[in-house]
Amino acid sequence: MSKGKKLLGIAIVLLVVAGGALFALARSADRGAGVRVEEVRERDLTSTITATGNVRARRQVNISAEEMGRVIELTVEEGDEVVRGQVLLRLDPTQVRTSVSRARAALSQSEAQVAQQRASFRQAEAELERVRALRASGGGLVTVQQLEEAETRWEVQRSVLESVLQGANQARSALEEAEERLGRLTIRAPIDGRVTRLNIEEGETAVVGTMNNPGSLLLTISDLSGVEAVLSVDETDVPRVSFGDSARVELDAFPGRVFSGRVTRIGNSAIRGQGGMGALGSSIDFEVILELLDPPEQLRPDLSATADIIVESRSGVVSVPIIAVTVREVEEGSPDGSERQEGVFVVRGGVAEFRPIEIGITGQEHFEVLSGLSPGDSVVSGPYQRIQELVDGQAVRVIGTGSG
Repeated sequence: MSKGKKLLGIAIVLLVVAGGALFALARSADRGAGVRVEEVRERDLTSTITATGNVRARRQVNISAEEMGRVIELTVEEGDEVVRGQVLLRLDPTQVRTSVSRARAALSQSEAQVAQQRASFRQAEAELERVRALRASGGGLVTVQQLEEAETRWEVQRSVLESVLQGANQARSALEEAEERLGRLTIRAPIDGRVTRLNIEEGETAVVGTMNNPGSLLLTISDLSGVEAVLSVDETDVPRVSFGDSARVELDAFPGRVFSGRVTRIGNSAIRGQGGMGALGSSIDFEVILELLDPPEQLRPDLSATADIIVESRSGVVSVPIIAVTVREVEEGSPDGSERQEGVFVVRGGVAEFRPIEIGITGQEHFEVLSGLSPGDSVVSGPYQRIQELVDGQAVRVIGTGSG
C-alpha cells in the first residue's frame, strides 16, 4: 500500500470516530438535563417555630438572711427534698439573745412603773372625790382653791400614768421585735420542694442586704411539680405564637426523648439580644414560656431546651417539596414587563415548564400550595443546583424520584 493511501485510511477512521462522538453527544443533549421528580399530592402539614432556652421551676424561692450571723447548723444539702416549715439552717443567736434579755428587763421595769403610777393615780382620784363631796355638802369646809388643786393633782397623775403606759407598750414592742429577730435566726422552708442551689456552708457568715448592696443568697428551693421552659423567640416569629399552642420539647440531658409542652405566656417587651437592644446587628427576642406537660422525675432547673412550637396545622392540603420551589422572571405585572415569581418546574413530555404558584404554610419538608398545582402533577425536586439552572421549556430526563 502506498504512503498516500495509508494516510487516507487513517483520516477516514478518525472522521468516523469523531462523527460517532458528535452523534453520541448530540443524543445526550437531546435526552435533556437529568432531574429528579416528585408527584404532587395532598399531605398533612404542620408549621413550627424553633426556639432555644432553659428549664426552670414554675415556682421557686430564693432564701436570704434577714439577720446577720454565722451559720452554726446546716441541715440540708443541695438536691434534698424539703417540706414547708422544715428547718434549713440556724445562725448564731448569741447577740440577739442578749438583746432579748435587755428588752425583757426593760419591759419588767416599765411594768413596775406602770403599777406604781396606777396606784398614785388612784390615790389622786380618791382624794378628788372626797374634796368634791365635801364641797358639795356646804359649810365652807373646802375652798375653791383646794378643789382646783385636787383636780390638778388628778390631771397630773393621769398624764403620768398614760406616759408610763406608753413606755411599757414601747418596751413590749421592743421585746417582741427582739424575739422576732431571734426567730429569724432559724430559717425554715417556705414551700415544699427541692434544694436546687446551696450557696452557704456551716461556719460562714450570712450577710444582710441593704438598699445598694444585695445580701447573701443562701439557697434556692424549687417546686418541680410544675416545670417551665423559658425560650427566646425572634421578633419576626412572635406574632405567629398564641396562648395554648402546643410544642415538642427536646432536652439535651435526655437525648432521644421528646416532651410535650404548651404556651402559657408571651412576653410583651423584648429581652436584650447579643450586642444590646438597638445596637447594630443585635438580635431582638421575646420571652415565651412553655409549660412542660410530662416532665421527667430527674429534671433539674437550668437544663438546655429546644422547642418546636406548632403555630399552624393543615390537613389534606396540596404540597410540594421545599427544594422544588424557586424564583423566576415572568412577563407580567411590573412596569418593565416582568416580575419575580415563586414557582416550580412541572415535567410534561420530557420538558420542564415553569409554573407560578401561591404558597401557604411551611411544614418540615414541604410547602402548602394554595394555587397553581393539582394532585398528580410531576414537579422537578432535585438536584438543587439543577433547579436553579433550569429554564422554561428546557428538555429534561428523569434520573430518579424524591428530593435526594
